[in-house]
This record gives sequence, structure tokens and C-alpha cells, in this order.
Amino acid sequence: MGKETLYNKKSKIELKKILKEEQFTRRTISFYKYISLNNLDELRDKIYESWNSLNILGRVYIANEGINAQISIPSNGINFFKDELNSKFNFGDLMFKTAIQEGNSFYKLVVKIKNEIVAYNVSEKEYNMNHVGKHLDYKEFNKSIDDGAIVLDMRNYYEGEIGKFENAIIPDIERSQELLPEVKQLLDKHKNDKILLYCTGGIRCEKASSYLIHHGFSDVNQLNGGIIQYANDIKKNNVQSKFIGKNFVFDDRMSEPVTEHVIGECHICFESSDSHTNCANEHCHILFIQCANCRDKFQNCCSEDCSKFILLPKEKRKEMFKNGDIKFNAQKSQKIKPRLKDIR
Repeated sequence: MGKETLYNKKSKIELKKILKEEQFTRRTISFYKYISLNNLDELRDKIYESWNSLNILGRVYIANEGINAQISIPSNGINFFKDELNSKFNFGDLMFKTAIQEGNSFYKLVVKIKNEIVAYNVSEKEYNMNHVGKHLDYKEFNKSIDDGAIVLDMRNYYEGEIGKFENAIIPDIERSQELLPEVKQLLDKHKNDKILLYCTGGIRCEKASSYLIHHGFSDVNQLNGGIIQYANDIKKNNVQSKFIGKNFVFDDRMSEPVTEHVIGECHICFESSDSHTNCANEHCHILFIQCANCRDKFQNCCSEDCSKFILLPKEKRKEMFKNGDIKFNAQKSQKIKPRLKDIR
């Protein structure tokens, strides 16, 4: 197969149309593995060719340190896919997490080579992936919370806006590269206390727990399989959830409910809401929480300026933005993920 065929060439509109017309169901699953990988260019192409032939969609990162995959797979092909993973690839034992709530999560397959499978950007001298925090299941994690352990959210701040564990510390961080030093500082007075880490699927806690152990924390634990596995386990075993609200996800679903609690608020009117969206103005595209009333009022935009701007002809919009004639909320901050309510 030629190199040029190992990348998607269809437009987003075409791909979503194909997805909508599918006559079968899909399952969204995720897995990761810290494992030494070599010949990444060859491996990347092998993954794409193999998984594309199975009609798998999703986002896959590989690095010398391992693999991180979130994929949408035809339901009737899951067992074959797992068998093929064992026969074609040498990733070892894998823990597969199934989405809490299904939906159209991905519309194309992307496989990328990265420096890290989670972009923490800390020195290799500050962690040892052979020495990570203890993995706790849902029962052990709940009991540790009841016993007074320190609970820390290893996600970005905006993920915790719509869902979190009770009394969890939420670092005021928008990028993974800033997270570990901030966490170390937040926990500085708790080096001998029991620490509980959690994230979406577990991967962010692996290196984070190793980092904390390296820096002298004596009792570091992590939620095995993250929020996704926890939510599935408590539902299966009819156990009350200590996680409240929604689990933020990095795909077209945006989130999946764990409990019925709505802990977020609309960033425009501050009414209760837990629906993240991106501003419909392509030159803004800021991520924010929006209630149904404000969505209708501002046509899926974050402001009146954006809602008026999208009504202009496309070429006019391009010209105005290129010439710097107008700035939107996304350009009013130096942050990657600015808080809309802080800049309005």
C-alpha cells in the first residue's frame, strides 16, 4: 500500500455524512500502555493500515514510551480487533475501557507520532515508569475517600467544571505541560498523607504518580481505569457514585453523564448548565459552557459580536479577521483555553 493512502483525504462534511449513513452500531473504547516502542514510522503506518481496514475511527498517539488510543469501532468487530492486536502488535496486556454513554465520538482515524503519549514535558530524571502509584478499584477508591485521603484531579481545569469527585482539589491549569509542577506545589504539605489521583481513563495518573513518588510523596494511589472505568463499575455493581456530574471527553460527544448532578454554570448568563461547546464563529472557536437559552440567543456563539459576525459573507469575515479589524474572546487572552467568564 502506498504511503499516500495511509491518511484520510475526505472532508469533515463527507466523513460525517458517511458516519450518519452507517447501518451498524459502534462502540467507543480506549486503552493505553507504557511500553518501549521502536521504529515508530513503520509502526504508525502499520497501525493505520490495519485499523483503517477494520473501519476503526479515532485518535491514536504513539511514542517511544508507549501508545494512547481512543477509538470508535464497529460493535461486531471488537473481538476480532482484540485478537488482531495480539497477533500483529506487541503491546502486551491491555485494559480496555468502554464509553459510559455512546454517541458519534470520531469521524476519521488519526495516528500520530508524539514525543510523549501525555505531553507533560518533564525530565525523564523525574519519574520512573516502573515505579508508579498503587492502582485502586472503585471500592478501594471510595473507601479511601471516606477515610479522608487527599483527592486530586489530574485533568485540565475546564474538565472539572462539569464533573469531579467530591472535595477533590482541581488545579487551575489548562495544559498538561503545566500540571505536574503545580500539583507538586499544591500537595507540598501532604507528602506523608494518602494521595488519590484520578483522570479520564488513567493514563495521566501513571506518570504523575511516578513523578510524585520521585519527589518524596510516600503514599500515592491512582484510580484504575480512571473515571470511565469507575462509572461503569459503580453502575454494574449498583454503588453510589462519589464522582458527581459529567465526564469531559476529547471527542465529538464532549461529555458523558456519570450522575444527574449539574455542577457547572453557563459562562454567559451563569445559569446552571453542563454543556461545553466551541463558539460557532470559526475565528473564535473558544471552548465554553452554554445553556440552551444562550445557545438560541447567540446562535451557538460565545457573544453578540460573534453571533453577528457569522452572518456576514465568508470572504468578508476572512478579510476583517486577517486585517485585524476585529478581535473575539479567544484573542483577548494569551491562554490556550481562556475562561470566557473571566474575559467578557
